Amino acid sequence: MDVKFVIVLVVLAVMVSQTSETLFPRAFSCCMKISDEISKGILRRVERFEIQKAGGLCHLEAVILHMKGRKFCVNPWNRKVEKMMKKMKHKIHRSKSHVRKQRRVRRTKQKEQKQ
Repeated sequence: MDVKFVIVLVVLAVMVSQTSETLFPRAFSCCMKISDEISKGILRRVERFEIQKAGGLCHLEAVILHMKGRKFCVNPWNRKVEKMMKKMKHKIHRSKSHVRKQRRVRRTKQKEQKQ
């Protein structure tokens, strides 16, 4: 083969791969395989999670656990993972509660003397 032809093919392949990742980012972030077991240490360090549905571009049901710079694909029916997801949802729900906090009342010296 001609060297120029090979170079053109390589450049085209690189361009197509770069453009397809920017146009279809979810297609390249799908879990291709899932783990059935996950350690408690990893579950404690999870910052957020995503649920991947089977269908469309991704063909596996999975839970994607995001940690600092890493992600793990795990079985969504794993009991430890289900517990962790419930805890995280509960934390989020509690932190966004609409309960009004009671204000602190400052006591002045005059009020303290009257009592």
